[in-house]
Amino acid sequence: MGRPGFYINGDSDPPPSLEEIRAWSESFDRLMRNSSGRRAFSEFLKCEYSEENILFWQACEDLKLETNPAVVEEKARLIYEDYISILSPKEVSLDSRVRDIVHRNMRAPTPHTFDEAQSQIYTLMHRDSYPRFINSSSYKELAQLTSNCSSAGRKESTSRKDSAT
Repeated sequence: MGRPGFYINGDSDPPPSLEEIRAWSESFDRLMRNSSGRRAFSEFLKCEYSEENILFWQACEDLKLETNPAVVEEKARLIYEDYISILSPKEVSLDSRVRDIVHRNMRAPTPHTFDEAQSQIYTLMHRDSYPRFINSSSYKELAQLTSNCSSAGRKESTSRKDSAT
């Protein structure tokens, strides 16, 4: 994986500041609004074998941006097959009420076909996975990355001075 935190930077995104990374622990919404935060959270979810939740959430966000009805229908069908169908290996956990709403909405898909399901998965991630992420060693390492690197460098140079005397 390279140096700690390397995976959170996108191709064109500047790395988040230490202040921004630390702010993720104050607000799940802020974490999810930040592309680097979503990537870091997604990496954590992979380790927990629950990455399908954020993948589904992101697919719903992408669907909401679509305006072409034929593309909306195709994307909705793919989202359904990938995350809602009981045959999918990436099936998200939805209650029967929300599952019924999605089934009804699939008769005439719109960019908002999965809103109820997306909201339920967002809440699940917020209540379940997010607290574990904030308490994980991977997040703590990211949140202290700058200070750890600079203090480690000072300790190393101090150690060299001590051993030279």
